[in-house]
Amino acid sequence: MTATTFSSTSPLDGSVVDTFPVHRPDDVDAAVDRARRAAASWRALGFAGRRRVLHAWRRDIVAHLDDLISLVRAETGKPRGDARLEIMLALDHLAWAATHAPRTLRRRRVGSGVLMLNQHASVGYVPYGVVGVIGPWNYPVFTPMGSLAYALAAGNAVVFKPSEYTPGVGAWLQRAFVRAGGAADVFSVVTGFGETGAALCRAGVDKVAFTGSTATGRAVMAACAETLTPVVIEAGGKDALLVDEDADLAAAAEAAVWGAYSNAGQTCIGIERVYAHAQVYDRFVEAVAERTRELRAGTGDDATLGPLTMPRQADVVRAHVADALARGATPRVGSVPGAGTTVQPVLLTDVDERSSAVRDETFGPTLVVNRVASMDEAIEKANAVRYGLSGAVFSKRRGRELALRLRGGMIAINSVISFAAIPSLPFGGVGDSGFGRIHGADGLREFAYPKALTRQRFPLLTLTTMRRTPTVDHIVERIIRALYG
Repeated sequence: MTATTFSSTSPLDGSVVDTFPVHRPDDVDAAVDRARRAAASWRALGFAGRRRVLHAWRRDIVAHLDDLISLVRAETGKPRGDARLEIMLALDHLAWAATHAPRTLRRRRVGSGVLMLNQHASVGYVPYGVVGVIGPWNYPVFTPMGSLAYALAAGNAVVFKPSEYTPGVGAWLQRAFVRAGGAADVFSVVTGFGETGAALCRAGVDKVAFTGSTATGRAVMAACAETLTPVVIEAGGKDALLVDEDADLAAAAEAAVWGAYSNAGQTCIGIERVYAHAQVYDRFVEAVAERTRELRAGTGDDATLGPLTMPRQADVVRAHVADALARGATPRVGSVPGAGTTVQPVLLTDVDERSSAVRDETFGPTLVVNRVASMDEAIEKANAVRYGLSGAVFSKRRGRELALRLRGGMIAINSVISFAAIPSLPFGGVGDSGFGRIHGADGLREFAYPKALTRQRFPLLTLTTMRRTPTVDHIVERIIRALYG
């Protein structure tokens, strides 16, 4: 018999956090139908009305902050400090989307060109209607908020399918929205497994925003292709950090350790590879190793890293480390992790570029540091993988130049992951990291389609008539030749 409910269990101790329904296709269809009816009134509120609700939602989250921090920790296993930081960033994005939607999406006049001087031309952005959001488990507040807040601010209703590992966080956010005065069907949640997500793709939503693995992203695209439903795909990454010979090594080492090991390495924009110039390589590796040895993974409140949220991800980490060592890598800190999901940090050097630890997303607390003779070599190796999400460069003189050569949608210079905390910047990648953007003005426009209008102000050289005369054609030709010939 097919289960009708499932439990969210904590990676900290295996306890049941809560139990949730497995929503079937009929349930999802019904949720989307309710959302479509609610979307009309939500859109009718206008930018100012929606802003009031979204700001109230933000205040409600702050008022119940400790509860949400505890829930995020219970469902993901991450330390409370990491959960708090994630929520703070999400709140900043929520505030930005609500505040900037009018300026970004309002109708505005555009130039009409020489031949259409008699036309008033304008463009505005129209919400799609109902947006389906499929969220991840690694950052269950911050990451989906990049779609939820921006889609809602643009005037859409949203049906959210959180990860089966963090359904409680998704349900909590929806309850907070309702407490803040939002209609329950404007932002609703469906829970379940992959079948529920597939049902959402096929339920008649007007757009789908997905965050998760590249493989699942392809499945989402295939399901959406059946109905030509547009998608935003934010998939995996294999981000690289470049350390030039003139880099501030202490800052670069600190950034590498944070980028690699924060959230137990379960960060799509985390640093998984470092290419350090031969002139500074040994000093840099020693600085990274010293900082890595200070870290400890565990389930207690004093641990700097929590356990892995998804149990089978530990098998991926073990396989990648074992493959690297088999190909001759040097273990500077740690080695092949043992059984269980509490994985201590691993630092590897001299790793074969053909190994899975270099080419495939590990999504765990590992870091590869390899030596390069030049930054040209570093760029070549960094760009050699199929992913193109983000990256970082540490260089005093050539930071911007090197950053522009790195393949990816977001690059940080002399820091890591900083772009994610700036709401005005778009977030997304290329290649196997996906396409489309969340965050910023681009993220708002991702959830609304442009609608062009023209209005004739007075008759002048009317070109769109079957009675157009040779004289008009001659005048137009003379104008074009004068302007562009």
